[in-house]
Amino acid sequence: MAASVVLDAGPLVALLDRNDPHHAWAHAQADQLIEPMITCEAVLSESAFLLDGIDPGYLRLNSFVREGFLRLAFDLDDHFAAVAALMAKYHDTPLSLADACLVRMTELHSNCRVFTLDSDFRRYRRHGRQTIPLICPAA
Repeated sequence: MAASVVLDAGPLVALLDRNDPHHAWAHAQADQLIEPMITCEAVLSESAFLLDGIDPGYLRLNSFVREGFLRLAFDLDDHFAAVAALMAKYHDTPLSLADACLVRMTELHSNCRVFTLDSDFRRYRRHGRQTIPLICPAA
């Protein structure tokens, strides 16, 4: 079974915004991945906000889900306590709700990598101590 890819907002926006400095890198990575990637609603919300005014970025964001390139695979209601605990643990780090949901998703999908531009994922740990495998540009 192929490893799941958990998609963060940074590369999602980069895929849709040709002016994003990581556009070419994100496309090169996505071309090597087996679809669908998985994410959560918080990442879609963050991405939609960042794509505001980039026409037709938001429409293409919707099509990623509709066409199955991206699958929503997280229910915050079911994992709220774990996400809240992560946010408390990393209160001194810029851990957004979306990032906390993605960390939790890595705990649920043990054979996965997070596709991100956020170097903070190098500091986050799943299950308390385990590093999170990443698809991330070199720092």
